Amino acid sequence: MIHVIMGLKGSGKTKKLIDSIHQAVEQASGDVVCIEYGKKLTYDVNYRVRLVDSKEYGICSLDMLKGFLSGLHAGNFDITHVYIDNLYKTIGSNPANGEAFVVWCAEFAKINNMEITVSISDDPANASEVMKQYL
Repeated sequence: MIHVIMGLKGSGKTKKLIDSIHQAVEQASGDVVCIEYGKKLTYDVNYRVRLVDSKEYGICSLDMLKGFLSGLHAGNFDITHVYIDNLYKTIGSNPANGEAFVVWCAEFAKINNMEITVSISDDPANASEVMKQYL
């Protein structure tokens, strides 16, 4: 299953993401991973969450992020929740790439029995019909 948190800057996306992460840590039977752009969530999330800075790994495109997620799962089948903060800062602000990634994540999450939550800094009114089904 995939969830998309979309809103403009200052709309509370990060707070929603952090609240969801804390809820997952309390309820999940597996591991929780959060991919962020820059080290800004270090003091906001529970120490049991595996924080990954996408800048440290040079993730800068759609294909690189898909490969990274696939590698994370290949290395740890116990991951039940993945959170990606500010998708457009990681892969660029092309809405078509964002939509393609979300569609790929929906299938990847279904196949691997995971929950993936992505935050996107954009106006929800601009979301495509495909994207709206995940909001």
